[in-house]
Amino acid sequence: MSSKVNSQDLDSLRHSASHIMAQAVQALYPDAKLGIGPSIKDGFYYDIELEHPLTDEDLPKIEKKMTEIVKEAQEFKQSSMSREKALKFFKDKGEIYKCELIKDLPDGEEISIYQNGSFIDLCRGPHVENTKEVRIFKLLSVAGAYWRGSEKNKMLTRIYGTAFRDKKDLSEYLKRLEEAKKRDHRKLGRELDLFSMQDELGPGLVLWHPKGAKLRQIIEDYWKREHDKCGYGYVYSPHIAKGHLWDTSGHTSFYKDAMFSPMQVEEQDYRLKPMNCPFHILIYKTKTHSYRDLPLRMAELGTVYRFERSGTMHGLLRVRGFTQDDAHIYCTPEQLKEEVKGVLDLAFKVLETFGFKDYEIDLSVRDAVNKGDYAGTDEEWQMAESALMECLEEKERQYKRVEGEAVFYGPKIDIKILDAIGRPWQCTTVQFDFNLPRRFDVKYVDNTGGEKYPFMVHRAIFGSLERFIGTLIEHYGGAFPFWLAPVQAVIISISEHQESYAKEVHGALKEAGIRAELDIRSEKMGYKVREAETQKVPYILVVGEREAGSRQVSLRAHGRKDLGTQDLKKVIEQLVNENQF
Repeated sequence: MSSKVNSQDLDSLRHSASHIMAQAVQALYPDAKLGIGPSIKDGFYYDIELEHPLTDEDLPKIEKKMTEIVKEAQEFKQSSMSREKALKFFKDKGEIYKCELIKDLPDGEEISIYQNGSFIDLCRGPHVENTKEVRIFKLLSVAGAYWRGSEKNKMLTRIYGTAFRDKKDLSEYLKRLEEAKKRDHRKLGRELDLFSMQDELGPGLVLWHPKGAKLRQIIEDYWKREHDKCGYGYVYSPHIAKGHLWDTSGHTSFYKDAMFSPMQVEEQDYRLKPMNCPFHILIYKTKTHSYRDLPLRMAELGTVYRFERSGTMHGLLRVRGFTQDDAHIYCTPEQLKEEVKGVLDLAFKVLETFGFKDYEIDLSVRDAVNKGDYAGTDEEWQMAESALMECLEEKERQYKRVEGEAVFYGPKIDIKILDAIGRPWQCTTVQFDFNLPRRFDVKYVDNTGGEKYPFMVHRAIFGSLERFIGTLIEHYGGAFPFWLAPVQAVIISISEHQESYAKEVHGALKEAGIRAELDIRSEKMGYKVREAETQKVPYILVVGEREAGSRQVSLRAHGRKDLGTQDLKKVIEQLVNENQF
C-alpha cells in the first residue's frame, strides 16, 4: 500500500466503491434489495437480496457497469431526512432492509442520505467527491450472508471487492490474495489429509485425521514440556457442569448467546462449558491457600464449546468446539509483575520455536471516563495496567495502547503473530480478572493472618489449538519444518526386489524416532515421488538395486534438489540431529 494514502482515505474510497457496486447491481437486477455495504479491512462488501443468486462468473458484468458509473463522475451529495420521511421513501422503493435499519435508529434523529446520480442510499458517509475517483477497483468473490448475522434471518448475497488509489497497490494486493489462496488451510487440510469438517457431524466441529492428530500431538507434547519447566500444574476438567456454576461465574448473564442450550440431567440444567476458568477456580478452592503457596499456576488443554453463528465460522479459525491452551495464575499484588514477565517470556519462546518472530501487540486498558462499567477498584486497575505496560517496556516490545478495549473484568495484552506473507493472526492473550475471585469468593491468607483476594491472570499462548494449527498450515503453506511434520520421511522402493531392504530402512528410521512411512506399492517410482512431494514430506529416501547392495539411500529433500546417494547410517544421524528444536 502506498505510504501516501492513509487508512481513512482508503475507507472513504472503498465505501464509495460499495455504493457504486450496489448502484450497478440494481441497474442490472432491478429486483435487488439492499442490506448494508461497509468498507472493511482491505476492501468492501454489500449484502443484497436477489431473486437469482449471483456467482463469481457474474462479477465481470457488474464491474463493467461500475466502470460506466465511474466515468460519469457522479458527485456524492449528502442530505438529511426526518425519520418518517426516510421510512416512507425507502418503503416506496421496496427497500425493506433499509426500513429495518431506520427503525432501529433513535427517535428524533435526522437520517443521513447520500446520493450519486439517481442512486440514493441510507448512509452516514464519508465518501469521496465523485465516482471518477474510484478508478482502481476489483470485485473479488460472492458469498452467502445471513441478514444481520443471524441464521434466523434471510440469506443474502454478499459481494466482496477492493479499491485502491494506485494500480501497483491493487496488483500487489491481488498477488497476496493468490498466495493466500494457495496457503488456505481448508484446502491444504483436505489435500494433506489433516482434518475434515462434515455436514453429518455438524458445523464448526473438527475431525482430526491421523496425520492432523499427529501434528496436534507434537504441539501438545511440546507445550506440556515447556509448562512443566515453568512450574505449571497440569489439570483436567469435564466438558459439562451444572447450570448454576455459569450463573455464579456470570457467563449465563453476560455470555448466554454464545453458550449452547442447557440439557436436562436428573431434573437439573447442565451446560457445555464455554470456558475453563470456573473449573480451575473450583480446584483452587478445594483447600486453604496462604501467601506462601502463591504464585499458583494451573494449566489445561481444555476443550470448550461456543455457539458461533453459521455465517461466522471459517475452517479451523472459528469453530464451535475448540481446545484452549488455557492457564490461570493466582498471585499476590507483589508477584504480579514477575508473573506477567514469565508469561511473556514463555509466549515469545513458544511462538519463535514455531517460526513466528514478528508481532503486533495491543495493551487494552479501561475507558477512564466510564469506570463504572468495569469490575475492580481504581487502585487495582492502576496496578494491573502499570504492570502490563512496564513488562512490555522492560522486554523492549513495541505495543499500541488501546483505550476502552479492556474486558470488563480487567486489562489485557493481545499478541498477533505475523505469518510468512505478513498477515496478522490473533494468538496470545494475557488478561487480569478482578471479577471471578469475588464471584467465587477466592481468597488466600496473607502474612498477617488476614484473608485477601488474589490477583487472577488468565492467559493462553496459542489461543486455541484449532486456530493455531490453521495459522501454522497457512504460514508454512503445509510444508512444515522437519521437527513439526507429521510424516518426516517416506521410503520408496523402485521395484519389488528392494521391498525387504525398504522395510529395513523404514524400521531403522522408526527406531531412531523419525516419523516415517513406507511406500512399496507396485507403482512407478516417479509417480510415488510426485505423490510424496504433493504431500510435502520433508525427505524422500529412494532405494533401488544399487542402494540395497551398498546399504545406502538416494536422498531427496522436498522442494529442493536431489541430495545424492548417501550412507544410510549417516542419513539417520543427520535426520536425528535435524529433529532437535
